[in-house]
Amino acid sequence: MELLSNLALGFATAATVYNLTYCFVGVFLGTFIGVLPGVGPLAAVAMLLPVSFYLPPETALVMLAGVYYGAEYGGSIASILLNIPGTPSASVTCLDGYPMARDGRAGVALFSTAIASFFGAIFGVVVMVLLSPALAEFALLFGPAEYFAVMVLGLVAASVVSTSGALRGVMMVCLGILLGTVGVDINSGETRFVVGMPELRDGVSLVVVAMGLFGISEVMVSARGATRSYATERISMSKFLPTRSEWLRSIGPAIRGSAIGSFFGTLPGTGQTVASFVGYALEKRISPRGDKFGTGQIEGVVVPEAANNAAAQTAFIPTLTLGIPGSTTMALMLGALMIHGITPGPRLISEHPELFWGLIVSFLFGNLFLLILNIPLIGLWVRLLRVPHYYLYPTVVVLICVGVYSIDNSIFDIWMTLAFGVLGYVLRLFRFEPAPLLIGFVLGPMLEEFFRRAMLLSRGDPMVFLERPGSAALLGIALVLLLATAIPRRFLPWARPA
Repeated sequence: MELLSNLALGFATAATVYNLTYCFVGVFLGTFIGVLPGVGPLAAVAMLLPVSFYLPPETALVMLAGVYYGAEYGGSIASILLNIPGTPSASVTCLDGYPMARDGRAGVALFSTAIASFFGAIFGVVVMVLLSPALAEFALLFGPAEYFAVMVLGLVAASVVSTSGALRGVMMVCLGILLGTVGVDINSGETRFVVGMPELRDGVSLVVVAMGLFGISEVMVSARGATRSYATERISMSKFLPTRSEWLRSIGPAIRGSAIGSFFGTLPGTGQTVASFVGYALEKRISPRGDKFGTGQIEGVVVPEAANNAAAQTAFIPTLTLGIPGSTTMALMLGALMIHGITPGPRLISEHPELFWGLIVSFLFGNLFLLILNIPLIGLWVRLLRVPHYYLYPTVVVLICVGVYSIDNSIFDIWMTLAFGVLGYVLRLFRFEPAPLLIGFVLGPMLEEFFRRAMLLSRGDPMVFLERPGSAALLGIALVLLLATAIPRRFLPWARPA
């Protein structure tokens, strides 16, 4: 009964014309900003944060949340059409989404992305409504050892998803971890691997790495003639809908991806990136068509998108109920709340129920707006593929350079982006996937940080990772996942084609 009254309060707050208008504005701007190469949800929220100062707290949070998950969706559009992930989690969508676009099925991929994102988001909202207090308490049980184990699981999953083999995936993950060590050590203050360049003291920017490895390298491959032009290709609007078989094949992956995303979204510091990689790795292993992942399978698009958007919703649980931001974007959300005099924490739900439940209900409206907004625009996005490459890709390079420069106003970052583009091109020549490198780069610094914390708390005893049940269970799952890659698929009865 209390749950129904809370939801009624949430509807009364979110369903006002004022809040609905700002919710729509948020998802609209977030989607279009997220499509731009190099501009992700962090930049989108940061750009619109000053606007929230002049709005009521509920309206401000509703709008910024809409920008956040709208930009997450927008990042997948560039991933599918141009092989340029707008966010780290969208790099998983590149693996099957871009091959679908090359096969002339970009419309199907974008439609599947919209439906999977909506399903994952609604799944995450339901989890928030039913389990928010319990999940908040569960997240408090995680210590440094458990977070280290989560990072290990995410890195193992990233190595498994590589279409060129687990060994190459592990090599890419390790290279990403090494890149993540560049800069000032947060514990000792010593600089590491800056090779005499003061610009590297703060480390290498994530946007620089992602735009170089995916964006610039894709332009170089296209210029080399490795991909065909879409300028003369006619894409029928009637082909946007998946086939009946693809609908049926998408149900299980959507549910599994949403469940995985909802779990990892509640853990600060993991969120969408780990959820997408773990969901994709699991689906690749258990699917009867897992050996074809990376060639344009619809399951490979549905799983990461469902996981990504479910995690985007449940990421608000630790942010609001514990006051622990799971990412830099969530830290901006906390800043917006504190500017309005609201302190996030365990008492937020009881002291500001209209804000908490109004935000949750606004997720329903916001994701419905996204669905209504983006399905009619699929035809527009697909028409980008008909632009000749000698017009499209120079424009992409310019947008990438503008996006990279806008972060720190640094010419050095542009040169670094071009260098990573050359690296990505060379890696692709030797059949190394860049996606595991990106996840290694993202999770590597956190892996080191939580490892050091765990060792300090245990006074140097490495058995702490096995003595704590949660850590031991997660490390066991990572080990099983890694060993399972060595088992031929023909020995897995559930992975045999029917």
